[in-house]
Amino acid sequence: MSIRLLAKDLYRLHREVEKLEKQLQQAAPEKKAALEERLRRARAEKEELRRILDGQLDRRSRPVP
Repeated sequence: MSIRLLAKDLYRLHREVEKLEKQLQQAAPEKKAALEERLRRARAEKEELRRILDGQLDRRSRPVP
């Protein structure tokens, strides 16, 4: 996957996490558990993508022997 596509996905996930955080603050108590689970999953996916993207960028910046 290209770096550009990874970056776009990371940005999309960043916006989704922000949206879920706002929804969680305003949610009724009976809906908080479901929103917390969605937020946990979105954060995990975002962090995984961040690590992948960081790894891709590290490989590009290393000098070739």
